[in-house]
Amino acid sequence: MVSFAPMHHFDETFSTSYLVALLMGLFSALHCLGMCGSIIGSLTLSLKREIREQKHLLMPFVFSYNLGRIASYSLGGLLAGLAEHMLSMPLGEGHGHRILQILSALIMAGAGLHIGGWFPRFAYIEKIGGTMWRRIEPYGRRLIPVETLPQAFVFGMVWGWLPCGLVYTALTLAATTGDVVRSTFTMFAFGLGTMPAVMGVGIMTSWMVRLSSMKKFRQATGITLIALALLAAFPWLNPMVRHSIGM
Repeated sequence: MVSFAPMHHFDETFSTSYLVALLMGLFSALHCLGMCGSIIGSLTLSLKREIREQKHLLMPFVFSYNLGRIASYSLGGLLAGLAEHMLSMPLGEGHGHRILQILSALIMAGAGLHIGGWFPRFAYIEKIGGTMWRRIEPYGRRLIPVETLPQAFVFGMVWGWLPCGLVYTALTLAATTGDVVRSTFTMFAFGLGTMPAVMGVGIMTSWMVRLSSMKKFRQATGITLIALALLAAFPWLNPMVRHSIGM
């Protein structure tokens, strides 16, 4: 007698990485305005007056800063991929990956609850990187005033390590990819998602502030992140999952 059992083959490009990370970056706009917006302000004020007053001169500095920030995120993704490999070895590849997958989903859900206004204590997760940040932050201050584009890039690389709960959420997602290259590009995708909010400071700030103050918008964003967390925890619920039949 032949029995057929469904075999699940998960679409890794959805459940572990690029699309989800990009969406997380876009949804983090509300958070970015509060944290990265002030850093962009510090960068802008350190520039010469003639640069600050002309958008076509200012934007290359802002763009270089963001490239540096995304470079640090990508490096963090690479380190997360290496950490996942080392942590999975004692538990076995399957069990280790599953534990990290569930941990990633829990942190992502916490971020969604935080943005929605239902879990303000999630902000405490940012204390995780506090010790390392206290060692790195002085190097960023030494780069002020920023005078060149390479200097703006390095400034961005330093401030890319600023403790941020949503960055940590993306890093746990990157750690579930099971591959160092994918984990690196997952964080690169997250960084790209944050670009509109951070690049838009000074251009779309008033519009984004009004949007972020809307309770329903924040709640909708939070619910979306929670939904993504559920799909990360239970990939077989994902409509993009591929199914095959095994004998």
